[in-house]
Amino acid sequence: MHKLPRPASSIRRKVSFDLDNLTDDSDIEDYRDRNKPDWTLRGAISTLPPRKRRNYAILTILIFILLYWASHRPQAPKGLSPYLNYDAIDWSRYAYTQYVTSEEYLCNSVMVFEALHRLGSRADKILFYPLGWDTFISSDTDRTSQLLVKARDKYNVILEPIEVNTLQNLPGDASSWDSSITKLWAFRELTYRRILQIDSDVMILQNLDELFFLPSAPVAMPRAYWDYSNNHQLTSFLVLLEPSYVEYRAMMDKVEAVTAGQLGKDEFDGHPLYDMELLNDRYSGSALVLPHRQYGLVTGEFRRKDHRTFLGNDHETWNPDTALSQAKVVHFSDWPLPKPWVMWPQKLLAEIIPRCDKNPGTPQESGCRDREVWKKLYEEFRLKRKEVCMLLSYPAPEWPPQENKSNRPPAPKDGHSAVEKSEKAESSG
Repeated sequence: MHKLPRPASSIRRKVSFDLDNLTDDSDIEDYRDRNKPDWTLRGAISTLPPRKRRNYAILTILIFILLYWASHRPQAPKGLSPYLNYDAIDWSRYAYTQYVTSEEYLCNSVMVFEALHRLGSRADKILFYPLGWDTFISSDTDRTSQLLVKARDKYNVILEPIEVNTLQNLPGDASSWDSSITKLWAFRELTYRRILQIDSDVMILQNLDELFFLPSAPVAMPRAYWDYSNNHQLTSFLVLLEPSYVEYRAMMDKVEAVTAGQLGKDEFDGHPLYDMELLNDRYSGSALVLPHRQYGLVTGEFRRKDHRTFLGNDHETWNPDTALSQAKVVHFSDWPLPKPWVMWPQKLLAEIIPRCDKNPGTPQESGCRDREVWKKLYEEFRLKRKEVCMLLSYPAPEWPPQENKSNRPPAPKDGHSAVEKSEKAESSG
């Protein structure tokens, strides 16, 4: 017997009733497994056997220790190659060197060592200084001994007294010539694999340790890019060298020829003989060339309007902030303006200071970023000199210089001149 089909209205009522029952969540306990408790971390741990709980506790502590160590372990200074194991390097095989032949430059060298120390270099630091100096502080005004002791005790500098090379029976002032030749003493440090010799009239902005691991070469130097037409000459204010007594003797043979009168100091291939000329004469064809953007920037670049020799092309746009951010070392060179430890002659400063790009010298001038960066470099050097050495700048020299007088300030009370020979400063960049 066939059942009669239900009316559509009856079916709709049935479905509606069933859906109401299924979606009624007013009492959620009806759908919960009453035999299964809520999961909690404490509950989960409490159900573990005692041995497992102990093992998990030890593992958690070890993880926290490793995370703390990873966040606080010493990091390789900025600039070091990420492919080097910084902690595995034998840093006693590498060294930075400074040489000082007069008291007025000692502070500059200590400032270089302060920067290396602050920037995290682990290589040795060596200061060559005259035999007649000592580390006995005789009084509060004995600045030479004080600075030597500070370099040794605070910045871990190895003090090495040497007999400064001198020339005898030469006319005129050979002091700058002698001072530059003393730089070559670093070639005698045979216990080191590589040495980085830096002039003291610089500001070190970033760590330089990566230079020690460049491919082997007798020397590595930047180009004197500002005088690129001069046969691609190398500049010696930063020299990475491999110590060799043979190389040292080869260059000193040239020096001894001058001392013996066989060669005049102004007759070496038609130009004055300084360390820069000696190094170029021997290594111009074999030196490893360092990029000058990082290792050879001079302050005089901020006074130029044509930067093609620095940029190396015609299409790139000069940006003083970019140039400074890329530089790891800056050399102060703005001849005839004195070095930064000597106060500026105001008349000369007006001639030398970088010009603005638009409407220079007028109340409407603009585009003066080169000037701002340039002045900031000098200001930072002077502030650091005061902080490290507690010394102020020497008085400004007379300008323009009088006839038969060099561009030097009056000698300070210790009897030493305040600036190096200008020709040497210009020739070395």
